Amino acid sequence: MTVVESIIIGIVEGITEFIPISSTGHMIITEKLLGIAENDFIKVFTIAIQLGAILAVVVLYWQKFFDFKNWKFYFKLLIGVIPAIILGLLFSKQIDALLESSTTVAISLLGGGIILLFVDKLFTKFRIRSEKQVSYSNSFVIGIWQCLAMIPGVSRSAASIIGGMQQKLTRSAAAEFSFFLAVPTMLAATGYKLLKHFQVNGGFSGEEIKLLIIGNIVAFIVAMLAIKFFIEFLKKYGFRLWGIYRVILGIILLLMIYSGHLMS
Repeated sequence: MTVVESIIIGIVEGITEFIPISSTGHMIITEKLLGIAENDFIKVFTIAIQLGAILAVVVLYWQKFFDFKNWKFYFKLLIGVIPAIILGLLFSKQIDALLESSTTVAISLLGGGIILLFVDKLFTKFRIRSEKQVSYSNSFVIGIWQCLAMIPGVSRSAASIIGGMQQKLTRSAAAEFSFFLAVPTMLAATGYKLLKHFQVNGGFSGEEIKLLIIGNIVAFIVAMLAIKFFIEFLKKYGFRLWGIYRVILGIILLLMIYSGHLMS
């Protein structure tokens, strides 16, 4: 991987992390289209770079994250991240294997896109309009929904936002809680990936550290711009347009894989 490639992937991550189209899926496809060889570092990079985008949430919502008197907020996030931690530890090898599969990404994009076409009509009755109204049981159920995103192409934001709407959160409340839940989730995922990489490979080279830093900085800056856009877009238009995009992209990727223009 070159510096330019890390910047490109950082831009892709920053744009797609909070949009329900799967940042991991887009990064996997981008890496394959750029001809980046799959190795242990690339697998770590694909996960760790998401931390930069996620930290944009902490900056934009800093009053919420640093309101230490509101201990219930932190406890809700802790409960919400438990399912991902348990399943992540149990199925780490299987998840790593899926990170190499363009076919998995394409099918997940297509299937998830079809679901997004109907989500706005499936969930129409809301009673929770802010994080303060979210219960501990709501948090745990949303955390279970979030685990679907361990399959590349599903989209963590889509899964957790739909989970929030299923728990009677409004679209905007579900989106914001999804952003909040992403912080401990990605901290845990990145920390685990880095630890495993150190255990197996003994650390990173100077060049690899530089690529990680550059990618995360780019993802952070781009995500700062993308978050506000997505919240407003979601309030006005819902999920249907993202569903159409996913269906079209999924079909294109499957055709590219079938024709041999994209490695499966």
